[in-house]
Amino acid sequence: MKTVHLDYMHYQQIAVVTLDRPAVRHAFNTAMAEQLVTILTQLKNEPVRVVILTSSTQDAFCSGADLKERQGMTDEEWKEQHLLFEQMFQALADLPCPTIAAVTGYALAGGFELALNADLIIAGDNVKIGLTEVTRGIMPGGGGAWLLPKRIGQHIAREWLYTGRIIEAPEAHQVGLFNRLVPTEEVMSVAIQLAETIAANAPLGVRGVKKVSAAYTLPVEEAFQLEIDTYNTVITSEDRLEGIRAFNEKRKPIFEGK
Repeated sequence: MKTVHLDYMHYQQIAVVTLDRPAVRHAFNTAMAEQLVTILTQLKNEPVRVVILTSSTQDAFCSGADLKERQGMTDEEWKEQHLLFEQMFQALADLPCPTIAAVTGYALAGGFELALNADLIIAGDNVKIGLTEVTRGIMPGGGGAWLLPKRIGQHIAREWLYTGRIIEAPEAHQVGLFNRLVPTEEVMSVAIQLAETIAANAPLGVRGVKKVSAAYTLPVEEAFQLEIDTYNTVITSEDRLEGIRAFNEKRKPIFEGK
């Protein structure tokens, strides 16, 4: 059964990946994780300019791993499944193009980690998020414990991680977690509008700034060299020439990612 759907928009430039297990608030089981890995790996090798990750209902984005499936698993089965989940999170994080999580309703545990592995988060005002793993005897295993401090600062992130409490949208937005907080019914339209704005820019330049901005923790000399090396690659593109032509001709550029 298909529980993840892939659609394309805006001349194939924007890919929308939709989680679709509404009966369990889009919790991911083995089958869903396998489908996500397949789709995200496919997208990594396609010239899409932006990927939006969302769900099929507004009451939930993703409630994390399906604990009913895990009931009765042996330690080996648990570890084997978690390796698959690790591949799922990594496949999202490894996409070379910008990624947007369009989040409404519950985003808990691994579901929240999916959003954290995206570059940008557009949230609805009904969002409830939390890394609740410590209340279930475990801890985050999809990047949450180190991605959250990058977003909101270590002291606030540690409180959320230590308590496992569920945070409502206004508090999360106040500390800078979201790029936009909008009415729930507007989340996808705002995410698409942002994706279209990004997709209109030079794809090689956008991918370049994504790569370099992820390296902000490198020593200054290494970070600077990475930026210069990436810059030197981008300026050899046809898009650079198109950008100059469009400026001089007083028109919008038409970038082809070449």
